[in-house]
Amino acid sequence: MPNLHAGTLVAAIRPVPGAELASALNSCKGALAGVALFSGVSNILMLTGAVFMLEVYDRVLPSRSVPTLVGIALLAAVLFIGQAVIDLLRGRIMTRIGAEMDEVVGGRVFTAMTRLPLFAGLQGDGLQPQRDLDSIRTFLSSPGPTALFDLPWLPFYLAIIWSFHPTLGVTAICGTIVLVTLTAATEAFTRKPMGGAVLSGVQRNSFAEASRRNAEVVAAMGMGRRLHDRWQGASREYLAQQQRVSDIAGGFGSIARALRLMLQSAMLGVGAWLVIHGEATAGIIIAGSILSGRALAPVDLAIAHWRNFVGARQSWRRLSQLLARLPQEAQPMALPVPRSTLTVERVALGAPGAPRVIVQGIEFALEAGSVLGIIGPSGSGKSSLVRGLVGAWRPLAGRIKLDGAALDQWSSERLGRHVGYLPQDVELFAGTIADNIARFEPESDANAIVTAARAAGVHDLIVSLGNGYETQIGEGGTALSAGQRQRIALARALYGDPFLVVLDEPNANLDIDGEIALGAAIRGVKARGGIVAIVAHRPHILTTTDFVLVMKDGQMNMFGPSERVLSKVFPKPQAQYGESEVRFQARPSYRIENG
Repeated sequence: MPNLHAGTLVAAIRPVPGAELASALNSCKGALAGVALFSGVSNILMLTGAVFMLEVYDRVLPSRSVPTLVGIALLAAVLFIGQAVIDLLRGRIMTRIGAEMDEVVGGRVFTAMTRLPLFAGLQGDGLQPQRDLDSIRTFLSSPGPTALFDLPWLPFYLAIIWSFHPTLGVTAICGTIVLVTLTAATEAFTRKPMGGAVLSGVQRNSFAEASRRNAEVVAAMGMGRRLHDRWQGASREYLAQQQRVSDIAGGFGSIARALRLMLQSAMLGVGAWLVIHGEATAGIIIAGSILSGRALAPVDLAIAHWRNFVGARQSWRRLSQLLARLPQEAQPMALPVPRSTLTVERVALGAPGAPRVIVQGIEFALEAGSVLGIIGPSGSGKSSLVRGLVGAWRPLAGRIKLDGAALDQWSSERLGRHVGYLPQDVELFAGTIADNIARFEPESDANAIVTAARAAGVHDLIVSLGNGYETQIGEGGTALSAGQRQRIALARALYGDPFLVVLDEPNANLDIDGEIALGAAIRGVKARGGIVAIVAHRPHILTTTDFVLVMKDGQMNMFGPSERVLSKVFPKPQAQYGESEVRFQARPSYRIENG
């Protein structure tokens, strides 16, 4: 069996975006050639049964020779065993080809799947690319592809049948034409409903995933029955489409099997007619019937697996389009570690996949050791701006720079080393606390993990847990409270002492101790020469800032030193405002407050 290794499948030259699947399959051409060779040998060995019956009827029975019968029976047994071994090897090779394709392309698919929301937003079933790759691998491991390798041998069997007698050959060819026509009809009639089934399946899965993510809201507000009814409607549509595809493919498959049996009976009848007229022997009747069944078996198998073939073909097309849309990130030249400035130049931002501009005309610059507070009413674009600052959203206009280099001059991997980000909606990953803080680095530094946890003021909390840093937090960090998750996510943002730390409402779920630790963490970043940007709704955290940016309707309303801006935003003493209440006074025009 050919020995496949993922490394041998990686081309020396990076394939064209969108052609990775074809390139990976083309890299398996040696293994595919081996499958084709085994298929040829298998098809030749398939003659064993027909030849054995021919010899029994035309040689053994007339001669009544037991030694001849024993000899050809032993030879047939050896050939049948050889055929079984070859078919086993052929199936194992195809299974490994599918696994190797997954190994080679799976990383690209995962990366594209995780990057897609940054370009197209959260649309449809986010796991569909992974399901598409699974569909292709499953099809390659099924009997379907072997039918494609066997189909070219159909003329070979027809030629042998023709050599028995032209009338038998004409009968077999007529049956072949009918079955090939059925195959074409199966393709024509299943293409559209198969596409509809995939689309309705994506919609159903997306709705189910949204309901699962919001399980607490669903339970608290009694929405379960209504959502269940809505999901059931989508599920019925999906099942109806699937049933239609199954009915069409199953119907054509049943017709094909019936016609193949009819053809074998027809071959027996025609053979008997030829024997009666002295134009053929009894052995030819049996051999011709067996060979006609074998000749048309690949066609029958192809129709039976046509649904899987169509599904794999559609998955191939969707994956190729996705990979073409999201080419593999280039690895630009490594830039020096940023140490001095963050510059925002007339930036405009919009949500991925949406035409509306959310933020525009943002312009400011910060030096190392600065802390920026970003405030404004809900919907003013604060969270959209910080997504641009960390490189999650690409600017529609303008540029964001670290030490004069635009963010797009960095690969996401290298940029991430210098950026810490605490999003508004904290999301942790299944694994240990240490894994999450270290951002799942394969060889993380234990001292750096503890340093980040201490900086976030969460070290004592972690060691108080049963397994400390090795505590498994479950999917999404469900084993922790909201405040604990936020503080661990803060430690993750501080891991590795990043130059730019962006915090989107970092104190939303914190108690007094948590707020004290957050303030200490911000001062620590400032002291080591980093830059911090904080989106805040509580005035208390703004005491740690050097500059404040006030946003309104997606634009800068004010920007300047904290004391001057806050004195205009909060003309009354801040002590009169509760910790959870902030009132933003709209300003009539854009202003920059100079220090």
